Amino acid sequence: MDFYQRAKRYSIEKFTTSAFSLLANASTENLVRLTHLAEKIPQKESYREKIQWIRTLFQTHHPGLAIARRVLSETHPHHRKRIISNFIVNQLLVGTNRRKAFEAERGFYPPDAMLISPTMRCNLNCYGCYAGAYSQEDLPYEVLDRVVGECKEMGIHLVLMTGGEPFLRKDLFDLFEKHEEMMFQIYTNATLIDDKMVDRFVALGNVVPAISLEGFREETDGRRGKGLFDRIVKVMDGLKEAGIFFAVSTTQTSRNTDILTSDAFVDFLVEKGCLLIWNFHYVPIGREPDFSLMASPEQRNRMRERLVYFRATKPMLFVDFWNDGCLTQGCIAAGRKYFHVNAQGDVEPCVFCHFASDNIKEKSLIEALNSPLFREIRSHQPYSENYFRPCLLIDHPQEGRKFALQHAKYFTHEGAEQFFTEFAQVIDRYAEAYGEIAEAAWREKIETQNPPSLSAGKKAVGRPGG
Repeated sequence: MDFYQRAKRYSIEKFTTSAFSLLANASTENLVRLTHLAEKIPQKESYREKIQWIRTLFQTHHPGLAIARRVLSETHPHHRKRIISNFIVNQLLVGTNRRKAFEAERGFYPPDAMLISPTMRCNLNCYGCYAGAYSQEDLPYEVLDRVVGECKEMGIHLVLMTGGEPFLRKDLFDLFEKHEEMMFQIYTNATLIDDKMVDRFVALGNVVPAISLEGFREETDGRRGKGLFDRIVKVMDGLKEAGIFFAVSTTQTSRNTDILTSDAFVDFLVEKGCLLIWNFHYVPIGREPDFSLMASPEQRNRMRERLVYFRATKPMLFVDFWNDGCLTQGCIAAGRKYFHVNAQGDVEPCVFCHFASDNIKEKSLIEALNSPLFREIRSHQPYSENYFRPCLLIDHPQEGRKFALQHAKYFTHEGAEQFFTEFAQVIDRYAEAYGEIAEAAWREKIETQNPPSLSAGKKAVGRPGG
């Protein structure tokens, strides 16, 4: 990085830090005045519209602003500094420009983030584990280090880690320290997090734990083991006290939907200091696939509706891997916005797509992202104009079967092909049943955004964005 670029980055970081400090302390009235001034700066109308949208959030006291204030007031100063510099500046501001430059140079736009599994070993034995059928091995440290470095070259400064249980790898902290300008989020069962590890989180500042939770005590202990819920609560209390931004990762099943969609559960997490919920849906892959665990089409739709309510009322961020198609304009797999490298080194389109054509031990990350398999998948995204149905596995299984059976070179663990062969009819029926619900909901969304009085005589454009 030359002097000009370093100076520019420093200026951006100082400005961003000051702006966020203002957000933490300024009155709503002053923040509204600030947006009126900011609105005069950009030349593009789209940027002015975004500023106007932000002003509306201030004026309506939207809970989304409370999230930002929570981050700024509740996190440890060093951790907060890393969040601003590594995620806001490096990933969102400087990184976006670098990814655009990479596209101009190499012909494709890099994903926003990488998901990687440093190990498939785990100290628990949860039923229905998506990763339970993989070979129990570790990805060599030198490969991890190289791939993270290749991410930086493309402008990717956000690395998510899963497994297995990542913290079984003690050398991960060497990786976090070496790549101090990166932001790492670690999906973890939290059983290995103790006071000493929390102190390391504080010292590093660039690590965000995402703790697996199935609901309250009955749901969590029922899937993960007796006593796990109480251990997790203790860990959350320790993270909150230390000022560490942490997330919770839930898996929606037919058994816990009522709990996960309840005010009581979300309010409990807010009180414990959680700032972000990742909601995943059980998919019958991995260890002993069980179709009875899949959330029903009605339950899935219930989660989608409740997310709208939660985002409007709760001071917490919500991400749903299947129900956020409107925000991502469809499927994000195969390097469009993310991808997965498993502990064997296989480069998978998605953490739930257990097939591949390339291994990171044999090819560079750039080569793997630009592989024929990934290009083929990206060329078909989105698979429908209905963003309530984004997924190639459970919403458009005919697409998933084509990619897995015709374009991939191999499946990444024994039995993975079952999902696309002997389970095909069951998945097709699920997709059809949910499709009926999703189509009705989508029509209602379009009609709400394009009422007849406004769209009479005009062709209503589909694909509303939110």
